[in-house]
Amino acid sequence: MSIKIRKQDALNYHTQGQPGKIEVVPTKVLSSQLDLALAYSPGVAEPCKEIAANKEDVYKYTAKGNLVAVISNGTAVLGLGNIGPEASKPVMEGKGVLFKKFAGIDVFDIEIAEEDPDEFIKIVKALEPTFGGINLEDIKSPECFKIEEQLREKMNIPVMHDDQHGTAIISSAGLLNALELIGKKIEDVVLVVNGAGAAAVSCSRLYISLGLKRENLIMCDSKGVITKDRKGLDPIKSEFATSRRISTLQEALKGADAFVGLSVADIITQDDLRTMAKDPIVFALANPNPEIAYDLAMKARPDIIMGTGRSDHPNQINNVLGFPYIFRGALDVRATEINEEMKLAAVKALADLAKESVPDMVTRAYGNSKIEFGRDYLIPKPLDPRLITSISPAVAKAAMDSGMATHQITDWGKYNEELLKRIGIDQKLTSRVITRAKKNPKRVVFTEANHHKILKAAQILQDEGIAHPILLGDVEEIQALIKEHKLELNDCPIIYPRKEKEKVQQYAKELYQKRQRKGMTLSDCEKVLKDRNYFAAMMVEHGDADAMISGLTKDYPKTILPALHVIGTAPHVRRVAGMYIIMNKRGTFFFSDCTVNVDPTTEELMDIIGLTRTGVKFFDLEPHMAMLSYSNFGSSKGEIPDKMRDAVALAKRKFPDLVIDGDIQANIALNPELLKEVYPFSRLAEKGTNTLIFPNLASANIAYKLVIELGGAEAIGPILLGMNKPVHVLQLGSSVRDIVNMAAIAVVDAILRERNERV
Repeated sequence: MSIKIRKQDALNYHTQGQPGKIEVVPTKVLSSQLDLALAYSPGVAEPCKEIAANKEDVYKYTAKGNLVAVISNGTAVLGLGNIGPEASKPVMEGKGVLFKKFAGIDVFDIEIAEEDPDEFIKIVKALEPTFGGINLEDIKSPECFKIEEQLREKMNIPVMHDDQHGTAIISSAGLLNALELIGKKIEDVVLVVNGAGAAAVSCSRLYISLGLKRENLIMCDSKGVITKDRKGLDPIKSEFATSRRISTLQEALKGADAFVGLSVADIITQDDLRTMAKDPIVFALANPNPEIAYDLAMKARPDIIMGTGRSDHPNQINNVLGFPYIFRGALDVRATEINEEMKLAAVKALADLAKESVPDMVTRAYGNSKIEFGRDYLIPKPLDPRLITSISPAVAKAAMDSGMATHQITDWGKYNEELLKRIGIDQKLTSRVITRAKKNPKRVVFTEANHHKILKAAQILQDEGIAHPILLGDVEEIQALIKEHKLELNDCPIIYPRKEKEKVQQYAKELYQKRQRKGMTLSDCEKVLKDRNYFAAMMVEHGDADAMISGLTKDYPKTILPALHVIGTAPHVRRVAGMYIIMNKRGTFFFSDCTVNVDPTTEELMDIIGLTRTGVKFFDLEPHMAMLSYSNFGSSKGEIPDKMRDAVALAKRKFPDLVIDGDIQANIALNPELLKEVYPFSRLAEKGTNTLIFPNLASANIAYKLVIELGGAEAIGPILLGMNKPVHVLQLGSSVRDIVNMAAIAVVDAILRERNERV
């Protein structure tokens, strides 16, 4: 499903909070006069003198080794054309975000007001002392070829124009694997490229490097086939001119084995595909709509192997599979350039990774029971956590083998560990959850639909295909808010319990059967069902909705009690618990129980441990639990340390494979170096801690709120653990993004319950 982008949403995204998408964050403490003196004058003079004596020390004392410049002059931006450097800045910031998210690389975006290629080259060359690498972006053809070529010659740091090479590398991996599947050799196939821009030229050159015969490559532009007898060809097009006596794209496709489109939508037809050779390979990469629609292509040729640039079809050719990891490997060996050997190494690493067994977290993220190498899986998925440990080492090794590296990696196992630490193996947690939800969206009922945040979240959920929202509240009030905020929620059911007399009576009879021996009369049931939390819970219980979300405007007990009365806990669960996901640059952590159990006993802590263990596994992670206290392994006496130690002993007997330890102080649990030094006997010293179990509600509630407000962490939750059906509660004042994330979790929770799994 393609995502609908509304103008105001996009503008709001870039203006909310702090304008733009990136900021500079200090990596050192700056809390005292001494810190300031060390960071600047006079302390900064010492590293300056060291670098002056040895320029290579700039990598030791500054951020250069992990800093890439994303540079553009705005002459070929996305599908917008020459819009100028200022207008290109949002795109360059966005590229910086991807570098950071996927490879832990810091970026300064630089927009240059210069279209003369020689002057542009001079400006970029002068920036070499600042950066470890240069990513050129959105520079028009043919100038981009000259700019990249000369900068690679003049500079001693890696330079790559991703518009050229990104698509080339990813599509090459897909092409090699497609040919392997159908038993053809690249040197024997005829390949048609439609488009003659930067990406098309780079793709063609890389295909030839892989073994494609130049005479078997047919390139077309807007005028048709580029032939040797065409007049006025520039040097680049002349490089790919064919001597074949054909003039149109349709003629070129007859009998061709493969087609790569880097042009415009709907340029080829089903009849064109029918003229191609057996098992045609078609990479239709025009965005947002391919050269031929996926469903039309599949109907025309059942034997086709199809790839597009879209995420809603198999075999997405996505540049994010390449550039973050290529630069990561190049930076880590301080490569002087990104050469052909390094690009080919990236191609091979991508192709090989697609043939390996896919981790469960990836198959679940994409909603497939099984993902395996074949026609619908030629290249890895963008959320595969193994990309960085497959591509970056391959690129780094190729740089070393080809003489491009100025720094050697000797311990590859340690290097892999460092790569994972840079990004956090679980940094794509929310992306995986949302992707899983999109594969099988469920009906989610929102009790507070008279709030604009809920409606905006519902719009996103509907547009992205994450969930099917059901809105509870006064119909006229909700429709007025929809109109006021210019939303398009006409297809969303709006239900006002106070006016649903028949449904209330039906639900009341069911609720009465549950609560008649717990003090409720039939009249009481009818009365409480006018409350939206009770009504929503009955919708889930009755099967009229798959999940329930509430809590944006009400205190936690007012939200959870109706759900407990109506739905109740899961079988063999004696109590529920509330878990928060806390995410910051150090990784993802789980806090439990932050919302329900006031002062749990040892036995009650065991229930919380079991629920939290299941909750963490829901996110495809293994819990490593620290039972928190003011004591470290018996260093202090008291009721809290005693019950936490006792709970650990019980948990180790019940869950022998669970990594759990305590009593332990929070700072020790989260400091692996200190743990190894002082408490090496603890399994947490080896595994690290990602799950914190608190001794009581006060400490847990205070801790997560302090971390959010003072620590700048992102939180998702509270995730309600132990309910018999999907019920999840928002914290007061949740953002639209928080609501979307929680709804995605609720959807996946509902999906898993269909398979007899649960949060």
